[in-house]
Amino acid sequence: MTRILQVILFPFSLCYGFAIQIRNWLFDLHILPSKTFAKPVISVGNLTYGGTGKTPHIEYLIRLLGQTKPIATLSRGYGRKSCGFIVASDHSGVKDIGDEPLQYYKKFGAIIVAVDEKRKRGIQLLFQKYPELDAILLDDAFQHRYVTPGLSILLTDYHRIYPDDFLLPSGTLREFRWGARRADIIIVTKTPKVFSPITRRRILTDLQPGSHQRVYFSYISYREPVALFDPENQLFPAKISNILLFTGIANDYPLREHLSRLCRELIVIKYADHHQYSLQDIADLTKKFDDLPTRKKVLVTTEKDAMRLKTPELSTNLEKLPLFYVPMEIDFHGTDKEKFDIEILNYVDKNKGDD
Repeated sequence: MTRILQVILFPFSLCYGFAIQIRNWLFDLHILPSKTFAKPVISVGNLTYGGTGKTPHIEYLIRLLGQTKPIATLSRGYGRKSCGFIVASDHSGVKDIGDEPLQYYKKFGAIIVAVDEKRKRGIQLLFQKYPELDAILLDDAFQHRYVTPGLSILLTDYHRIYPDDFLLPSGTLREFRWGARRADIIIVTKTPKVFSPITRRRILTDLQPGSHQRVYFSYISYREPVALFDPENQLFPAKISNILLFTGIANDYPLREHLSRLCRELIVIKYADHHQYSLQDIADLTKKFDDLPTRKKVLVTTEKDAMRLKTPELSTNLEKLPLFYVPMEIDFHGTDKEKFDIEILNYVDKNKGDD
């Protein structure tokens, strides 16, 4: 967004920000009720509109906790066509629960995955139906003030930390920057793998965390691309001339940077966040792919997009294409991993037995 456009939109940003701030004051003054729970509830969210890496951080927490503890995830289920409280099953699709919850369910079958647009109700129903649960992970719930989580994790993108951002619509902030004070943990995401102590100190100075807040730094690790329809027999080529990347996520620049190292030319087609693919989209992508003047070419998308592509109506048009998705995980720099893991595990262990 250009500087001139930001200036033009600034009055609208102030109006939006004050409306949100009034709502926050009502919660802070307990005029609007906020529910707390005896058992561990961990919220992962951000101040900005999408693109900070919530999904891989939720998955990190699932790997950390889910191997030894009964846990559940609860999301709004953005983009689903259903409503109310739903627990994922083998029959669930994107239209039932949304792309991110479906991804959690497909990757981590041992945990409970649920959606509910009313988070308070969803948490209550999960603890009622599954009293053995040790913890619930709330996906994208930082602004959902009707629930006060036991532990609040706030994510901010290294390339645009929230002190450098502006309120919607002149920027991407959902509320004023000082809303970050509600967080217990701040994670600076998408940092370079080579990360200097000087840069770390500069960001800490910019964030100015409170005495009650811990700050950690994470980075993305991409795994070997996986064939969408025949992963056992279709392997990602060793030598590629062209990669046609298409995504329907908020920020795809880390993936672009990663894939550009694997080919001579990267062609990118970007759709809106949570885009629901149509047969016409698939026809357009197929034509674009067929027109590339080389045999050494593949189509690549994100794991989240793959959830929206595996539908009966789309699969028949995609199965014969060399289509891959790129799994991603996050990790932490230096001693941050050990400190973060200990903090999460201690919080759950100290509170899981409460009634």
